[in-house]
Amino acid sequence: MRPVYVLSGGVSKFAKARPDKTFPAIVKEAYDYAIGDLGLEHRQFIELVDGSVASYFSDHFARQLMAGIMVQDYLGLCPKPGHRVEGGGATGGICFQEAWKSVASGDMDVCLAYGFETMSHVNTWKGNEFIALASDVSFDYPVGGFYSGYYAMMVTRHMKEFGTTVEQLAHVSVKNHRNALYNPYSQKHERLTIADVRAAPMVAWPLTRLDICVMSDGAAAVVLASEEGLTKLERAAGRTLPRVKVAGIGRGTDAMRMADRPHQSYDEFIAKNLLPHEDTAETRTYYRELWEHGFRYPGVHSFRAGRMASKAAYARAGITDPLREISFVELHDAYTSSEIQTYEDMGLCRYGEGGPFAASGAAFLPNVDYGLEFGNSQWPVGVCPVNPSGGLIACGHPVGATGLMQAVFALWQLQGAIGEHFGDDTLQIKDARRGAIHSHAGTGTYVTVSIMEKEA
Repeated sequence: MRPVYVLSGGVSKFAKARPDKTFPAIVKEAYDYAIGDLGLEHRQFIELVDGSVASYFSDHFARQLMAGIMVQDYLGLCPKPGHRVEGGGATGGICFQEAWKSVASGDMDVCLAYGFETMSHVNTWKGNEFIALASDVSFDYPVGGFYSGYYAMMVTRHMKEFGTTVEQLAHVSVKNHRNALYNPYSQKHERLTIADVRAAPMVAWPLTRLDICVMSDGAAAVVLASEEGLTKLERAAGRTLPRVKVAGIGRGTDAMRMADRPHQSYDEFIAKNLLPHEDTAETRTYYRELWEHGFRYPGVHSFRAGRMASKAAYARAGITDPLREISFVELHDAYTSSEIQTYEDMGLCRYGEGGPFAASGAAFLPNVDYGLEFGNSQWPVGVCPVNPSGGLIACGHPVGATGLMQAVFALWQLQGAIGEHFGDDTLQIKDARRGAIHSHAGTGTYVTVSIMEKEA
């Protein structure tokens, strides 16, 4: 496999609705931003790009079959090769990895990955119905299956197993909304308290409206290249481009129906699921005690696909202790509860510790005033900021664009360019060297994790 570099990215404004533009025009906002950030004009880029990968979740939202080829045409990429990927909420993350494959394999030297969704074309209830079609329509969907209900069930089990509290969930919402205040591309700009989150309208107990991500219109695009492609683009731009490398990727899957997910024995869990930094006598004892009290893995409180994706990405990137070797994470926080579950899947803390980890301040930016008091010697405040962009909950979730939006914001963090792109450097993580992006579908049926690294 050849080294692959992420060279530039762009996002459109994420909004509840974008009636001013069609979906190809919204994608062009992100595309123009990415090409401009390279220092190139469209005509120059078209000469050098070898092909593209498109991501969008649902034909229903676009009200158009083969929407990807319409964008391909609109951007002037025809007749170069392109294809569309789809994988529920993980669509954008899969798109990023498919573009990586195109370059790493030698098929392309320069590849454009772009994604979009225009969810405002339908009412919210209808959008929730479309999203619910990503559950098993023969078993779960007919008995009232919808995603807020699924995630409420999962978090109540997490609360039962581990003592997770609604206040710990609310810490995630406060953090992500406060971060989004400084992100001009985000959909929501709100300064919240724990009380605000809990007083919001209840959707599915214990999840309130402020525990749940928003539907959005928006687009994102990134340019990936090989060494050869990087040289070509630098020659055309007349300048040296910052080198941010894709250090490793990983994917995991699980059964669509949660009832079909098997329980592992303690020995199976230890043999198949521990990350390198967890393989200690202390952690083995910790999990033995959980098993003795009825804990089973993966159950409905954990995402086995997220653990498998993380393990693969870390192994390829040479990461043995993610909490201390990753500068930040942009992860799929469709719900505050899923962010807490993902802390555990990604090994930022052990299974069962996600709630205390959320309230410790470990995932918060150390220089932002959240109006909260932290105190936990186990995890220093700001040791690994999570969703400095505001995440899905506050930045927005135009599904096909989301995983690529994460890549764009991670790229800007690693380039040290947040101040340049946001007009404010509050969200810039000092000396960021390595970032993880995490994209998640369904109830954890597809998960992607990609590691991006700034080269010295």
